[in-house]
Amino acid sequence: MRSSNPVFSRRGFSRDNGYAGFNTAPQAGYAQGGPYAQNPYAQNPYAQNSYAQADVQAPAGTGRMTMDDVIVRSALTLGTVAVGAVLAWALLPVSGTSYGLAVGSALIAFVLAMVQSFKRTPSPALILGYAAFEGVFLGVLSEMFNSRWSGAPFQAVLGTMAVSGATLLVYKAGWIRVTARYARIGMSIAIAFMVVMAVNLLLVAFGVADDGGLRSFGPLGALVGIIAIVLGAFFLTLDFKQIEDGIAYGAPRSEAWLAAFGLTMTLVWIYVEMLRLVAIFSSND
Repeated sequence: MRSSNPVFSRRGFSRDNGYAGFNTAPQAGYAQGGPYAQNPYAQNPYAQNSYAQADVQAPAGTGRMTMDDVIVRSALTLGTVAVGAVLAWALLPVSGTSYGLAVGSALIAFVLAMVQSFKRTPSPALILGYAAFEGVFLGVLSEMFNSRWSGAPFQAVLGTMAVSGATLLVYKAGWIRVTARYARIGMSIAIAFMVVMAVNLLLVAFGVADDGGLRSFGPLGALVGIIAIVLGAFFLTLDFKQIEDGIAYGAPRSEAWLAAFGLTMTLVWIYVEMLRLVAIFSSND
């Protein structure tokens, strides 16, 4: 089983054929006589390197990833997205040219994301480059939505913060347990959703479906948007689990960039869907 996040689906924090957090996850009793106590490195994806000895959160200065590393890299990556979005909003007025630049930026961001996803090591330059171009795309998109639905981007930001904060809260409280069964069910739903959206896109492109089909600005489009946001929250729980496992296994500090990359992609997904949802509800007022 692999993560739905394109970053983690390629590498993640698992160095074998398993899924980080499930097939190779450290269990609650890992350092306290749990199922891996007799051979703590048997399923540790870092057992072949100098990080194999870490089965608890590594202290600063050890060369291993810590939560502080993840927070700092995530702040840098998300900050780059925000700066790119603000500059695009301020410097690119709503026009056909700005739309073209937004599409071009989105394509470049996608290419950079795919290159990073297939690299064996995280590249801060690629990750920050992706964030910058993604920010330009989001800035133009947000300005376009704001010109028609005033205040929609601000509401979408608040909604994204609310969803991510609530997801982190229920995850840390243990109300959601990221198990193999949970991941299989969630991934099955996510794959089905993406297939349906791809088919819908083709139907719209060939004129079979009018007004966006399932992605219309009506009740059906709102329902699809809510499903997409719930899936985004599901992706976040997988990201949280993989970050915890990376820290527990003593992943190299450079892996914090990969964690930041994955979180950024998921939060962008939620923001875009939230922006559409706000616009739909505003249209129906």
